[in-house]
Amino acid sequence: MLVFTFHPRWKEELVCTAPGGSFVLTLDMGILTAHLPTEAIWVGKAPDWAKSLWPVLHEELTEWCLTSGADIFLDGSAPVY
Repeated sequence: MLVFTFHPRWKEELVCTAPGGSFVLTLDMGILTAHLPTEAIWVGKAPDWAKSLWPVLHEELTEWCLTSGADIFLDGSAPVY
């Protein structure tokens, strides 16, 4: 069973939703690319409920990108909001 669902929305945003809540990552539209902070940076940017979920998020986002024709880019400066 998947933990996260992913929904692209206007303004190059990817809404990531799990039982604990939601947050938004950047999703470039020119060449569809999801930006995820590195695991070390994640704990300082993620909502409290999601801090320990980076490995699950990375795995599920990677699979979503594969099935959606998108790239995933681990980026220490990627915003989470």
